[in-house]
Amino acid sequence: MELEAREVTFYYPGKKKHPVLDHVNLTIAPGERVGLKGKSGRGKTTLCRLLAGYEAPKGGQVLLDGKEVRAYRGVCPVQMIWQHPETAVDPRLRMKETLAEAGIRLSGTITSNPAKNDEETLRDRELLDRLGIREEWLDRFPSELSGGELQRFCLARALRPGVRFLLCDEITAMLDLVTRARIWNCLMEEAKKRELGLLVVSHDEKLLGRVCTRVVEL
Repeated sequence: MELEAREVTFYYPGKKKHPVLDHVNLTIAPGERVGLKGKSGRGKTTLCRLLAGYEAPKGGQVLLDGKEVRAYRGVCPVQMIWQHPETAVDPRLRMKETLAEAGIRLSGTITSNPAKNDEETLRDRELLDRLGIREEWLDRFPSELSGGELQRFCLARALRPGVRFLLCDEITAMLDLVTRARIWNCLMEEAKKRELGLLVVSHDEKLLGRVCTRVVEL
């Protein structure tokens, strides 16, 4: 399964002569971590939106295993994590409800006998622990959390079963160094374990060099 932008062109209404993206090609294979850099306004976020199926290209195709991404129903195997997590969650829902909507299991049978444990609940609980999500945060609303705390929830939500590709648009640019390290350590661990394909958008050359298998410029 590959994620592919094939000769993709995109422009906003009335701006056909000045496309944001003009015949762009990009392929991401399972387990590959592709860095994407470029000056502001060059269409990095727009490309992510197209790859995730939020927008339809004006020309060309966005394909997942040869099938149009926007044709997928249910949970799409391609998920996007945004730079500003407060814009990606429902402010009216407590965080445990946000996770539940994504299929994250927070309750189930957990005993001292591993054979009797609920495997899905254990998996999800372990992920939350690795991200440093505290129990008391689950009952809070998004406005009651910091940006770094909220971004951890967004990452946990995006790492649901069935997801094969993650589009990471400057996901730690606004966070402190400790939170950045924790998020990227967890993300790299999950990516390697599950052979996730990543697109990492960043202006941080050191970060791209550390986490990516190759880097392209837009």
